[in-house]
Order: sequence, then structure tokens, then C-alpha cells
Amino acid sequence: MKKTFIGNVASDKMDKTIVVSVSNLVMHPLFKKFIKTAKKYKVHDENNIAKIGDKVLFCESRPISKDKKWNLKKVLEK
Repeated sequence: MKKTFIGNVASDKMDKTIVVSVSNLVMHPLFKKFIKTAKKYKVHDENNIAKIGDKVLFCESRPISKDKKWNLKKVLEK
């Protein structure tokens, strides 16, 4: 089962690559408050279809480069 994530495109300046920011809520172990965390992933976008601000779905794949291990599945919202 391949991992899939939904996130927002933070950057599309590279050729065939987008940077997607995925945020989630994590409970602090001591204070029991929810903290918003974010992580950025470099995602392979073969046809350069995603633009900044788009909501996208991406899944894991074989390593494409040093940092890219994710493939764009589809653009959910423009």
C-alpha cells in the first residue's frame, strides 16, 4: 500500500517538480494542546500542471532524484 497525502503547492519554480506543504495537528505530549505542524515534500509533476495554491493528491514512488520520492496523482482544486 503506497502512502498518499493531500497538500497545497508552495512552489512551482522548478521544472517538472513542485514543492507541496502538508500540515496536520499533533497533540503535545505534556501540555495536551494541539500544535499545527507542516512538512514540505518535493513532488514529481511530469507535465507541469500544478500551480501555486493548488490542492493536490500525491503518492510515493521509486526515488526519482536525491529528494524526490513522490509522484503527483491529480490536482483536486485550482
